Amino acid sequence: MSAMKARKKSTMADPVDAEQLYEHLQAVIRDSEALLKASASYAGDKIDVAKAQAAETLASAKERLADVQEGILDQGREYVQKGDQYVRDNPWQSVGFAALAGFVLGALLLRSRD
Repeated sequence: MSAMKARKKSTMADPVDAEQLYEHLQAVIRDSEALLKASASYAGDKIDVAKAQAAETLASAKERLADVQEGILDQGREYVQKGDQYVRDNPWQSVGFAALAGFVLGALLLRSRD
């Protein structure tokens, strides 16, 4: 149990980006679905209540995850549109930036060969 607490502390202190959060939530959903399927053969009032609560929580988590995913996709689309508009408004600056980026990348690749 102390190893579990230590693991929780280290993961809580570490910054988590949206992609990692999304992957963790997907894993929780997969594990919860597997647990519900594995416990399907057990009977009793308490287990039925627990299964119903777990199924409700799972459905809620899936819905929230879909909302988060849609928000991230919308934000990405917005950034792409802003980038596209910037390139259309400033074509020569964009060409200059692309040339500079290509030069820097080429220099780094040539340097890594040596």
